[in-house]
Amino acid sequence: MRRTVYGEDHEDFRKTLRAFIETEVVPFHDEWFAAGIVPRELYTKMAELGLFGIRVPEEYGGAGIDSHKFEAIQYEETARAGVTFGGSGVHVLLALPYILMLATEEQKQRYLPNFVAAEEMWALAMTEPGTGSDLAGMRSTAKRTAEGTYILNGAKTFITGGVHADRVIVAARTSPATAEDRRHGISLFAVNTHSEGYSIGRKLDKLGLRTSDTAELSFVDVEIPAEDLLGEEGRGFYYLGTNLASERWGIAHGAYAQAEAAVRFAHDYVLQRQVFGQPVAAFQNTKFELAACKAEVDAAQAVADRALEALDNHDLTPAEAASAKLFCTEVAHRVIDRCLQLHGGYGFMNEYPIAKLYADNRVNRIYGGTSEIMKTIIAKDMGL
Repeated sequence: MRRTVYGEDHEDFRKTLRAFIETEVVPFHDEWFAAGIVPRELYTKMAELGLFGIRVPEEYGGAGIDSHKFEAIQYEETARAGVTFGGSGVHVLLALPYILMLATEEQKQRYLPNFVAAEEMWALAMTEPGTGSDLAGMRSTAKRTAEGTYILNGAKTFITGGVHADRVIVAARTSPATAEDRRHGISLFAVNTHSEGYSIGRKLDKLGLRTSDTAELSFVDVEIPAEDLLGEEGRGFYYLGTNLASERWGIAHGAYAQAEAAVRFAHDYVLQRQVFGQPVAAFQNTKFELAACKAEVDAAQAVADRALEALDNHDLTPAEAASAKLFCTEVAHRVIDRCLQLHGGYGFMNEYPIAKLYADNRVNRIYGGTSEIMKTIIAKDMGL
């Protein structure tokens, strides 16, 4: 089936991005994988290519293109090459929507030029130890002082991009929850990570996504200027929910791209790998397995593309985003596992990209809301 989601400009961008990945990422990715983090210089090079400013309005140094299709191509091209861009996806997919939606004109003038140039990398800090998907259970507090500033105390965990970040959008309680509404009293702040009392704990040792810097954060009497409050005080939970659809689309599209890459890796491997005097591809089981995987990937592509179009049209609903995430991540789980099986023992070796894909893919059914949470959202939308 002919794919219609991209135009000529998108395919030109794909060629440029593919060349960038081949020259600036692939030769060094094994080093970054071993180190568990990409160098900060990578983000500077990505900024020079314009990757951080595509959806930023022109008056702040961006390209002003209101579309996620260029981000989708980044998911596809990094998966195709078996690499990642570290934690930079959080910078664009998660943090940017909050700035565009909530920042005042003064804040945009202050934040966005540095955002585009990678002079300030951003992350998002919601999850706390022991709360997981229960965001309403957060205990971090930001208490207003007599001078109008806020004093932040608490801790966050699983914060992707947390080591390199210069600014982190932190969700904290500015007033206690009520008996009627546990979500009450949460606010968002653009916290400067160089503030006194702000500290980075462990860089977490993860199963997958080894090149992205995921950290624990702690705040001890961190003073936040009033001008770094994002949006209205107390409406943080509402804001967080507003942007979950785009986050879940991103996970869905990334999972589809990983599944497509897995089929490609397995296809190439079984053609050249010889067993019992013939290529692995010659066996009927191999053909049937790859054919079944290809059919699932085609279906995931259709779902991801439909969600992408809806997102660009600003009408992707929370339930639709949850459905896309659930379907694409479950497809990727099955496909990547079967493609690894076709590699035999070599599929378990990190020198083969299918092994990294297998580990990287597993978190897709956890972050951005677990598969169980996705099913709950879909069932509620069905009236169940």
